[in-house]
Amino acid sequence: MTTEPTSHNLNVEAMLPATGSVDFDTTSVIFFDGVCNLCNRTVDFLIRRDKKRVLRYAPLQGQSAKILLDPSMIETLPSVVFKDKDGVYQRSAAVLKAAAKLGGLWPALQIFLLIPRPIRDAVYNWIGKNRYKWFGKRDSCRLPTAEERSMFLS
Repeated sequence: MTTEPTSHNLNVEAMLPATGSVDFDTTSVIFFDGVCNLCNRTVDFLIRRDKKRVLRYAPLQGQSAKILLDPSMIETLPSVVFKDKDGVYQRSAAVLKAAAKLGGLWPALQIFLLIPRPIRDAVYNWIGKNRYKWFGKRDSCRLPTAEERSMFLS
């Protein structure tokens, strides 16, 4: 599902632990389930590979998600959500859009966009439904380390 960004270059400086703003011309935000171990491992994976630091991260349970996303995208924590200057993406499209921002060979994963979305999302949804059972769940949202703080929104 792609929707128009609710605010193109919204300054969310007050929500950032460090000073800065989200400029959707140069930065993308990944909203993730902050208590999901699989989601947190995915964020760790992305942080290690995002050499240009073009990605920002925010839990779906946080204030940034409430401000930047449609409420239907966060009510049941169904999916990772990716927001950039072109729109808002959920499920498999969000994962593939995030991978494309990493550089190197990761953008080659865009080939999977040729697979019809209902098929991609069926696999994504199956993993999503079982993520807590397979990978576990935290009692509270992930807290960024001091080094990661500038990459996270509330």
